[in-house]
Amino acid sequence: MTDRVDVLIVGAGFSGMYMALKAREQGLSHQVIEVGSGVGGTWYWNRYPGARVDIQSLEYSFGFDEKLEQEWRWTERYAPQPELLAYANHVADRFALRDAIRFNTRVTAAHWDAAADGWNVTLDSGEVIPARFVVLATGCLSVPTDVTFAGLGDYQGTIYRTSRWPHDGVDFSGQRVGIIGTGSSAIQSIPIIAETAAHLTVFQRTPNYSMPAHNGPIPEADWQEWLADPRAYRARSRATVGGFWNEAREVAIAIHTPPDEIKAELERRWAWGGFRILSGFADQGIDPAANKIIADFVAAKIREQVKDPKVAELLTPKDHPFGTKRPCVDTGYYATYNRDNVELVDLRADPLETFTATGIKTANRSFDFDAVVLATGFDAMTGAIERIDIRGVDGETIKEHWAAGPETYLGLMVAGFPNLFMITGPGSPSVLTNMIHSIEQHVEYVASIIADLNANQAGRIEATREAEQLWTDHCDQTAAMTLLPQANSWYMGANVPGKPRRFMAYAGGLHTYTDICNAVRDKGWEGFRIARGDQVLHDSATFTSYPPPPDNMAPHLLEMATRRVMAWMQEHGRV
Repeated sequence: MTDRVDVLIVGAGFSGMYMALKAREQGLSHQVIEVGSGVGGTWYWNRYPGARVDIQSLEYSFGFDEKLEQEWRWTERYAPQPELLAYANHVADRFALRDAIRFNTRVTAAHWDAAADGWNVTLDSGEVIPARFVVLATGCLSVPTDVTFAGLGDYQGTIYRTSRWPHDGVDFSGQRVGIIGTGSSAIQSIPIIAETAAHLTVFQRTPNYSMPAHNGPIPEADWQEWLADPRAYRARSRATVGGFWNEAREVAIAIHTPPDEIKAELERRWAWGGFRILSGFADQGIDPAANKIIADFVAAKIREQVKDPKVAELLTPKDHPFGTKRPCVDTGYYATYNRDNVELVDLRADPLETFTATGIKTANRSFDFDAVVLATGFDAMTGAIERIDIRGVDGETIKEHWAAGPETYLGLMVAGFPNLFMITGPGSPSVLTNMIHSIEQHVEYVASIIADLNANQAGRIEATREAEQLWTDHCDQTAAMTLLPQANSWYMGANVPGKPRRFMAYAGGLHTYTDICNAVRDKGWEGFRIARGDQVLHDSATFTSYPPPPDNMAPHLLEMATRRVMAWMQEHGRV
């Protein structure tokens, strides 16, 4: 057993690196454990063709250091994976973080040691590291699903997974390629693969909505405006639902807006690109009638881009409201289906039966491929955490604790697991937001908790079961106010067989969540139990910083939106 550290951090992505920096600033001994051979997390592992961020580069970057902001220059509006990885490496070098990172090492277990008020963390080498605090910076989309197919082992061609792409790339020139999946990874990959493959067959399980990125170099004027006052830009972004500037029209109600005005506004947002269309109207995420207006507009855009009406129809989602699965941001995705060397197979109408030695057999056809790409998604939010044997005060594992779905307090801690923090865990805004801003908020909040414990000579902090249940109920109720749970999405765990169904992110927005966290802190760490040895220093079982919504949630939210409109009109002298 090695020497005890104050903070053991699992993962060296953006959250793990920032947590290490904050630990060092507080003078805490710390160790980062990373299974990969380099930093970058998501952008270390995901190297498939066309991989890039879906938040504008200027906003998808750290804001904690002004010199860092001034010295790094993005080349594109939506940065590609190589540039994002280069940025991660620049951060690691700029702040000399590598010395604290142990690469090519996996955490296999973490067991609570009551006598030591800390954790015994076991590595895949068998080494055990005692740690006072453990921070799980394991990522929300870091563990690929274990999806397999009948006969997969019989296939004699090459299998690639978008989540574990070869670091030296793949040349598909002249090859017959099949790809299974049409999520974000596939939607980014398909146009690139189609450019070189002799023939590309796309096997679609569920169609997704995708918006154009209109990607390109960042205009110099935009750069100079950003550099003049990045603080203002970041403050504006953090005060939004998604943690990125999206020009939300909180006073616009689609069902009360004339059709020509709706079309003009949506056309403007579509021309701008990216996620801008998600916030055109206050009611589009809560009212099915309003949502259908937006969905019909996007469906028309798909028909405009795809020449074959039958293919366009297959590519148009019909089983979930617009925006209830994470929408994709693409470059030329729909137009790719106009190519002679690209074919779409609808697996709902023609199910995949088995892989064969030469390719894939569906119910109606057989296909021969030189290579098959599996773009089958991730075990989101909980996958990386549950794969570690984490045992709390009563010997219960987190996986057992989450048997009916993840339950946390603030997406930050789990009752019965003291001194164990999750960065952007289930029950936090995380995947519904600009992850960088959510990471910064979470890391800084965890650092403030640790600093406060040390200032008061406290040994441990734990979420109370009552607060955990109240927060979980609040998350469930908030999601139910929206259309989000109506989709069989990875947000719900629906892509993993046997995984409990629960909307896993907090749908109240990053700005609201931040206010709640600050209120919890200002009330003396409401909902937490703080102790020193056997002495309980603070015990606030309940959580009252945000009241639960009423039973008739969706109508209530629409009513709230309407009231915002009226308040705005009164404020501006319109009534």
